[in-house]
Amino acid sequence: MKKILLLASLLVVASLVLTACGGGSASSASDLLGAIQERGYILVSTDPNYEPQSFLNTEGARPSDTKCPSDALTTAEMQGFDVDVAIAIGDGLGVETCFATPSWDAVTAGNWADKWDVSVGSMTVTTDRQKILDFSVPYYYTPAVVAVAADSGITSLDGLSGQAVCAGTATTYEFWLNNDKASLGLPDASIYATVPDGVTVVPLETDQECAQAIASGRKDFVAYVTSETVVDANIAAGMPVAKLDGAVYSEDLAAAFDKSSTLDSTSLRAKVDEIITGLHSDGSLSDLSNKWFDMDITTAPN
Repeated sequence: MKKILLLASLLVVASLVLTACGGGSASSASDLLGAIQERGYILVSTDPNYEPQSFLNTEGARPSDTKCPSDALTTAEMQGFDVDVAIAIGDGLGVETCFATPSWDAVTAGNWADKWDVSVGSMTVTTDRQKILDFSVPYYYTPAVVAVAADSGITSLDGLSGQAVCAGTATTYEFWLNNDKASLGLPDASIYATVPDGVTVVPLETDQECAQAIASGRKDFVAYVTSETVVDANIAAGMPVAKLDGAVYSEDLAAAFDKSSTLDSTSLRAKVDEIITGLHSDGSLSDLSNKWFDMDITTAPN
């Protein structure tokens, strides 16, 4: 695994205008798929600081012949599992893939105002999100786990009682920590543990920032909740954290589409479902999972 991005890298993203035009309302096409094919690129929202799912490629140079808007990132400037899945979707549509990097809470809130076409950002399908977003078939499945600062002395979930724990804002991890089952929106069979008494939630913009804060010496929380894939990458990168045994819940992760899109996304969703199903069938998703996670997590848990 590559090392976690430095804050300096994030400043590149901060300089980008987050209102990249998805082109939906300006197109003469009758639906979103037609608009994407007309302009020759699909604009995908994803996280630039979520290794190994998606992160900046600091060695990548923007190609001169890209169709991507000037305020969007190209495939040469991003990398990771979600990025490769998004590229495969673009390839399946016969268009270039470009990336917007809005905040996570802006993506999950819906009402994107046609600023991007689809989210391929490891979004968990929940009942609340399904009210404002449409989802593709899942492209992978991950357990959510708790990681603690290596010097915390905490070895079990019960050890978090009365402690402060970090999570990304508007993530299922934050919802679980707040015992907000309605927002978590998962079936009971997918939830394996309850939050210990007295936990104080410390939200940061992304759960990856929780790990980075611990690595930088921040002491106002002792643990964080995120995908097991992220924790494994944190540990592989040498961050001073340890993973507690056992998942707290499991997630189905899928591409998301805004129900309030100006142009109808029905045909686009059908095509993305077809592409993802094909990537499952031919083993491409398994190969990408093994590439980025050193394991295949593209099969639904029993």
